Formats: sequence, C-alpha cells, structure tokens
Amino acid sequence: MKKRRILITGSNGLLGQKLVELLTQQAGFETIATAKGPNRLPITGGYRYMEMDITDPDQVEAVFGETQPEIVIHTAAMTNVDQCELEKEACWKLNVTAVENLIQACKKYNVFLQHLSTDFIFDGKSGPYKEEDSPNPISFYGWSKYAAEKAVIHSGIEWAIARTVLVYGIAHDMSRSNIILWVKKSLQEGKQIKVVTDQFRTPTLAEDLAMGCFLIAEKKAQGIFHISGKDFLTPFEMAIMAADYFSLDKSLISPTDASVFTQPARRPPRTGFDLTKSREILGYNPHSFEEGIAILAGQTGI
Repeated sequence: MKKRRILITGSNGLLGQKLVELLTQQAGFETIATAKGPNRLPITGGYRYMEMDITDPDQVEAVFGETQPEIVIHTAAMTNVDQCELEKEACWKLNVTAVENLIQACKKYNVFLQHLSTDFIFDGKSGPYKEEDSPNPISFYGWSKYAAEKAVIHSGIEWAIARTVLVYGIAHDMSRSNIILWVKKSLQEGKQIKVVTDQFRTPTLAEDLAMGCFLIAEKKAQGIFHISGKDFLTPFEMAIMAADYFSLDKSLISPTDASVFTQPARRPPRTGFDLTKSREILGYNPHSFEEGIAILAGQTGI
C-alpha cells in the first residue's frame, strides 16, 4: 500500500514535535518535517527533515517540488501575542504572507492544507465558541490569524482549519514554560503568585492537539474544527489544580484580575471551545486538565 506523505511546518515547535512523534508511529504515513534552521527534534528515525523558511516562496516551492506531499499541516506561526502587537510587520509576514506562499504551492501541487488557528480570532465576549461563530479579533495577533484563515477559506484548494486554545505541554529544547510548570516551580520556591480569575479557556494538551490534527489529516476532513481541551477553566483554577496535584502550598496563589497586568495586547476574556463537531466528525476525545497534568508530570519525571 502506498504511504501517504505528510509535510509538517514548524516541526521544531511544541505541536510540530508532538505531530512528528505521533506520525512516525503510524504505519500508513511518510513524514517530512520542516522548520527554519537546523533540526531540533529529539527523535532521529522514521521521518525526513528539510530546512524550509515559509516566508520565502522560492524555498517553499523547491521543497514542495522535491517532496510532493499529499497533505500539509501548517503549525509554524508567530504566537507571542505581545510581540505580535509590537512587531506587526514581522507578525504579518509569518502569520499571513507565509500562509499565502503555502497556498500557492498547495495549488500548484494539488495538496490538502491543514492550517492551525486560534481562539484569539474571537473577542471573548461569549465563549465557549462553535466553529460557525463570528470572529472579531481584539489583538493584532488575532487579526493576523483571522486574515490567514480567510486566505485559506478563499484559496480554491482543499483545506481544513484546526483552531485551538492555550496549548500546554513539554517538548525537547523548548525555552517556553507553561502554566503547570510555572506554578509548580514558583510554589516550590515559596514564591507568592497572582493568577487571574476573569479569563476563561479550554486549555489544550499538546498531545491532544496533535491527535486532533492527525484525525483531520487522516480523513482529509474539510472545513473548520475546534480542537482543544474539554475543561472550561480560569488560569486561577488551573493553578489551584496544579498545586493540588503536586501537593504544594496553594495559599501562595492569590486571585487577581487582568487589569493588574499591563500588556501591549488585549486578551479575549472568555473563549474556550464547544467540541461537538470534532467529537462527532473526527472522533476527537481529549484528556481532562487533571489527566494532562499527570501526563506532563510523567514526561518530566516530576
């Protein structure tokens, strides 16, 4: 049986690493991992790595021409919300222009494009959101991701959009922490921390997101899918659950609201996703947040 060839962009990132790991365990797929710069993946076999700068249309064209993928899962993006607000040109180049480059290559080589998007395309007034709810971004990052979605939707190619929320997990050689590790480290050091109670999310374990992306790719399911965790929580509730799991002193955690933090970009207060469509069409079934903490703890040996 001919293997189906999947190309991943952003394979050095958290989701990219989890996807490559998952795909190398699937018999019917051949995986091409791509990112800007050298390969940082901890696994060595079962895939091919190629450097590809998605902002360079010639490089994209060359890699597509050589590898002839059937499916592309596009995970690379500029995701630091405040950095996007401050460096709008760089954000647009990576989050919109690069997607247009991928669309052109997908059009030429007849490739199914799965694009990763975010809850930040919504204003956060009425979450949890369904796929058909109307976007209304309140940050430049949100606008860039919404513009990319529109480019994909109107591209004329076969496409899917996987939107997600507050992804957490552990990957190799990653500088960025996550709420669970931050809470654990802070409390172990006896630090008092302030955590907001007026933002709501459905936090997503990176492994669950990778599985959701795989289910879309496997079925070549077209359209928009919401892929996140199933628990609707505030960051304060997440912090308390992490403290409980690790038996740490939760009296060090004090509730606050978003107004005490001065950040360049606005955050939508209440997002989170309704997962009905992904459950019914894809068979997507994510872990609970508590299970996610346990999985993370197992991976780090903590």
